[in-house]
Amino acid sequence: MSAFVAVLRRELFGLWVTPLAWVVLCVFLALQGVSFYLLIAHFSQVTSTALGQDPIQAYFASLFVPISLLLVCPALTMRVLAEERKSGTIEALLTAPVTPLAVVLAKYLAVLITYALLWLPTLLYVVIVQSIGEVDWPVVGASYLGVLGVGGAYLAIGTLMSALSKNQIAAHLMTTFVLFGLFIVGVGERVLDPGFLRELCAHVSVLSQLEELSQGVVQLSRLVFDASVIALCLFLAQRVVRSWRWG
Repeated sequence: MSAFVAVLRRELFGLWVTPLAWVVLCVFLALQGVSFYLLIAHFSQVTSTALGQDPIQAYFASLFVPISLLLVCPALTMRVLAEERKSGTIEALLTAPVTPLAVVLAKYLAVLITYALLWLPTLLYVVIVQSIGEVDWPVVGASYLGVLGVGGAYLAIGTLMSALSKNQIAAHLMTTFVLFGLFIVGVGERVLDPGFLRELCAHVSVLSQLEELSQGVVQLSRLVFDASVIALCLFLAQRVVRSWRWG
């Protein structure tokens, strides 16, 4: 347990001492700020009754959120294992009294904590809306659960891609390609005729998941899917890291 905590602290330190997390934070908050400003400007001209939703629901259901995930998640995960492998520090880490699973979990938890911290300032948007109207807090909670679940799955995919890559750029490109592919598959729900393929696309659609959660609808199947992606990707990542000891 002490080795796990040591790796976690080391990874968090590496993320926030280097410019990476701060650059990602600035880009992320700039994108969210533009999104929130445009929504508020729109709602100031049209009543929420006419739109059928309030600004918070519209914010989390907007296209800005999945775009943010496509930008942020590859950037946060690209270095977690690929950079260790490129610099040669992974050998020292693997010879330490820590299992490959603990290494992967600690690194994943570090980027997940960082990801959650990126979203923390957006609570100010909820406070602003509450100062001028009513806020449905269960809907807010469900919405943040959605971005945490989808983001957690995306970060797990990024961790696996980082384990499979030999440098940060390759890891970033591979993660972006996979996440964008999943996004496109989800769009199939809106263009395909009713049937099995449409149902499959709907099941993996990040747009549908965020829209449902922005309305306070929490489906267990969505949470199970996110958890399954996280578990599978982290399991495969630790198998890759374990193979480095023998290869």
